[in-house]
Amino acid sequence: MFNFDDASKQSKDAMDGMLKSYSEVAKGFQAIATETTDYSKKSFQDLTSYVEALTATRTVEAAYDLQTRYIRSSYEGFMAQSSKIGEMYVELAKTAYKTYEPPVAQTTAVVVPNAA
Repeated sequence: MFNFDDASKQSKDAMDGMLKSYSEVAKGFQAIATETTDYSKKSFQDLTSYVEALTATRTVEAAYDLQTRYIRSSYEGFMAQSSKIGEMYVELAKTAYKTYEPPVAQTTAVVVPNAA
């Protein structure tokens, strides 16, 4: 027989879980956006410094050396930032799934009682 109290409780639990998950996901996206903004500001400042230094060079060799160092530094910074952002997305996915893990496990246990 259908029990309205159980259905109401399960519905409330599901809604609480969704709201908690959405809150955690929003925090994760906010952290990623902040990190990306900070990196963009730093990258722009580095570019500005590079252009200023490049305009002050007197020889082609000095300009070539400066450009080489800037490109190497930019590439290494980009790769490090990409790894960091990737790790943040992985953590975001884990956090978002964590809320749904118990209901999925419970449903799986009901559907497949002798899975072990």
